[in-house]
Amino acid sequence: MDHQQQHPKGAASDVAEVELPMNDKICIRDLTVRNIIGVDAWERSKRQPIIINLIVYTSVSQAGDTDHLPYSIHYGILCKTVEAHSEKSEFRSVEALADSIARVVISKCHAPKITVRVDKPRALLHAASAGVEITRQKSDYTADELAGTVPCPLKFKHQDVIFVKDLRLSCIIGVNPWEREEEQVVVLNLQIYPGYDDSKDRKADYVSSTHNYRTIVRTITKYIEASSYKTVEAFVTSVARIAIEKCHVSKITVKMEKPSAIVFAGSAGVEITRDRAFFANAAANKTHTRGASSISSIGLNPHHLRDIPRRGPVPANLTHEAFLALGSNLGDSAANLTNALKMLEQGGNVRVVDTSFMYETPPMYVTDQPPFLNAACKIKTDLAPLDLLKKLKDIEAEMGRDFNTIRNGPRPIDLDILLYDSIEYKDDTLTIPHIAMQEREFVLRPLCDIAKDVEHPKLYRHISQLLSQLLLKEEENKIDNGSIHKSMPLRGKIYHWDAKTLIMGILNTTPDSFSDGGNYSTTESAVLRAQQLIEDGADIIDIGGMSTRPNSEEISEEEEINRVVPVIQLLRSRGFEAPISVDTFRASVADKAIEAGADLINDVSAGRRDPAMYSVMAKWNVPVCLMHMRGDSKTMMSQNNYGANNDVVGEIARDLHKSVERAIATGVHRWNIIVDPGVGFAKDSEQSLQVLRRLPELTHSESSKLAGYPCLVGPSRKAFIGQLTQQTDATKRTWGTAAACTASVAGGAGIVRVHDVKEIRDVIKVADAIWRVKA
Repeated sequence: MDHQQQHPKGAASDVAEVELPMNDKICIRDLTVRNIIGVDAWERSKRQPIIINLIVYTSVSQAGDTDHLPYSIHYGILCKTVEAHSEKSEFRSVEALADSIARVVISKCHAPKITVRVDKPRALLHAASAGVEITRQKSDYTADELAGTVPCPLKFKHQDVIFVKDLRLSCIIGVNPWEREEEQVVVLNLQIYPGYDDSKDRKADYVSSTHNYRTIVRTITKYIEASSYKTVEAFVTSVARIAIEKCHVSKITVKMEKPSAIVFAGSAGVEITRDRAFFANAAANKTHTRGASSISSIGLNPHHLRDIPRRGPVPANLTHEAFLALGSNLGDSAANLTNALKMLEQGGNVRVVDTSFMYETPPMYVTDQPPFLNAACKIKTDLAPLDLLKKLKDIEAEMGRDFNTIRNGPRPIDLDILLYDSIEYKDDTLTIPHIAMQEREFVLRPLCDIAKDVEHPKLYRHISQLLSQLLLKEEENKIDNGSIHKSMPLRGKIYHWDAKTLIMGILNTTPDSFSDGGNYSTTESAVLRAQQLIEDGADIIDIGGMSTRPNSEEISEEEEINRVVPVIQLLRSRGFEAPISVDTFRASVADKAIEAGADLINDVSAGRRDPAMYSVMAKWNVPVCLMHMRGDSKTMMSQNNYGANNDVVGEIARDLHKSVERAIATGVHRWNIIVDPGVGFAKDSEQSLQVLRRLPELTHSESSKLAGYPCLVGPSRKAFIGQLTQQTDATKRTWGTAAACTASVAGGAGIVRVHDVKEIRDVIKVADAIWRVKA
């Protein structure tokens, strides 16, 4: 083997050129090199071992017939070439390393076609390795790309695979009773297929989140460790679904093995391959939904709703995704944030697709100034980063920000680009990702609401991890930056959700409500009752003009408006300053009520009864309460089947989450949304009790789809209390209501809706002192 390969097959030489089928392979197995490539298992950018496997497709027929090496490819030179190239360069991704190896072997070793497999044994803490396998040929590259004179965009082919090898995790899995008691180790092997990609603007060393194995493994791991499937088949199907629906993978092979399954076998398991079309077709072919409910639609009066804007789908040209930070501490800060979002969408270059909750935060850096209101939003845009920055600065200037004052001082609006796609960018005016976001809780906390699983392009950590690390660092170093409060803007004031439980006093202007029908059916009597409720201790007055008790009759829109709007108008004309909520599921009634001076929309159908309700909510930018209900007043009590396990809370979370998503898609801001589990609505007594017992699971459990949302509970005088106390007179259920309200506070409710405000006020004070740490 002392020949130098100067004239490989296919090159100009004194050896006759013969075209032969490329059916033979030259293989290099487990070539180990040392390289800085991305980060290691502890997410540090350090030199680490990389294992390379190569298959060069060629023909060795002439070399085999003549025993003359120049007719073949010298594997010694092949190894040295790959080793030298791999160790002299740094890469951010295994994909980029594999692609560059393919180009080097094709150009320098004259290989017609090659498969490159790159393994990182130290890529993940709980996996043997992760990596990529690609196949390339000369025709995949231009001459300049092979010569290295121009950047070579990273593209993917149908046969390319990103893999995770032997990911070992612990979970409950199995049908046997003993398997339900103790976690066991499972071994996952994943093959992710990026699919064909010929994007013209793809960078040379770039990893899309749709095939970032670190992000995918984190998401799957969190899901697996909280699961408790009985069958491996359901387990692997769920893993594939999570990868496709949550991580947006186009296609994946999932192999799961249980090493402890069979005594005399190494393991037992299942392997499946799924793609987006599989789950899309499954959804389309589904003939029923879990806990299917019948939602009655109502007729609309177009005269009342003609000025309500409709929000269409996101325009196809808005292809870039960015996350922005918003802050204000001058003037009406909540209105400033809302107005900034409206101005962002002017011109059609930006669509706000999601918003965070709102937080009141202490000032940082310059502490002698008012507290800030902070939020974050997710946008779709066709603006380049610098053009987007210019738009943000123009909005700040138009809203009165003075750029000549002290840095980090008071300002009516502050808009920053935090993330833009997954790019890194830096010049004199803009740095992406935002240079200081990882040290600012007031940025990370709202960003976690809408992007907790998004990975920071430079720090290789999810936003939720950055927040956890920051809080841990502050705790260890005993750093006190002040308290941050999740907040709700309501009638010009900011209410903290971690402060006192708010009391919503019920005011029914109906003749047929189940406990106080006819008591306040005149405008004057209703106004006097509202004033009395505030004196008794109510924080909000909830005015309803149509009974929603079981089997009640629905009235016309006009009659409902005539019962509600005059009361609101008279209250405001007499200087009534307390927040007013309108209890209705009709868009036209809500629209007229807010116009008359109401401040909150309380919809018992969560927007499902009236398709225009979400648009009204978005139009007025007021807080809204979305309540869980099935059917209407006549049908709801026949629709309380919540599946074989009677998982009422799980179904409530799933149903309400759909309503929340529709509201946000229509333009309702997350910080304005309150959820209500709907005690007594399409729920029998035991199911209502289950809601109160498991209330923390609804909004305080990380696994809930409604995690983080403020919660309103309305148990007042409900039938389940009457059944438990054997009290048929609804007006005499005050003490049972008090117990239910105490349970609601213990479960994390932020608002309780009651008739007997004076009595419940003291109950809430004591319950807050017991259950609310920050009360």
